[in-house]
Amino acid sequence: MTERIFWQDAYVREFDARVESVDERGVRLDRTAFNPRGGGLVSDVGRLDGAEVVEVTKEEEAIYHVLEPGRTVRQGDQVHGAIDWDRRHRVMRMHTTAHILSAVVNREAGALITGNQIAPVESRIDFSLEAFDRERLADYVKTANEAAASGAEVRSFFMKREEALRTPGFVKLAGALPPEVDELRIVEIGEIDTQADGGVHVKDTSEIGEIVVNRIENKGKSNRRLYFSLRP
Repeated sequence: MTERIFWQDAYVREFDARVESVDERGVRLDRTAFNPRGGGLVSDVGRLDGAEVVEVTKEEEAIYHVLEPGRTVRQGDQVHGAIDWDRRHRVMRMHTTAHILSAVVNREAGALITGNQIAPVESRIDFSLEAFDRERLADYVKTANEAAASGAEVRSFFMKREEALRTPGFVKLAGALPPEVDELRIVEIGEIDTQADGGVHVKDTSEIGEIVVNRIENKGKSNRRLYFSLRP
């Protein structure tokens, strides 16, 4: 299992590690601060011993770092990694925002998340809604912005999977359950939201800035897609 430094501290920007394997999937390290692609989040990028890390993926408990063409390292090498911090922090802000928005819409309209894409510049969330009243949406966003500005602490902890699934509100995904693992990582955003999640977040919601809705799209009978960005 790759040690996930980003679970211990999402603000670690550089780290040292040992190369455990190198194959067609990429470079597997014994520990990493690079957050892999998954759960709707884009992966981190950065550098590993001077080589560009262009993508990071995961397979079960292993994390693979894909390097730029023509660059590689060898098994057993000691390497130094550095993530693109500006990009990572924008993704962290976006991700915590997505949790706040989903919590507000879930509480006010009972909607679940049917899909999402969290990226540095613009992100989206799909909700199980037949209609998205624009006045109500404006109220949801206002509530979300007030929650973000409150400076709520964001923390994570682990809980037995069975217990988490029995807890109301811990799972907000429509038609999907968290991974089949013994323990789930839970992310708690003050009193705003608590749910199972494996991604990176800010430690205080005051880092988010202002949530701005860019557009809304109808993606089916009971699916509404909301695109949003953030102002500093």
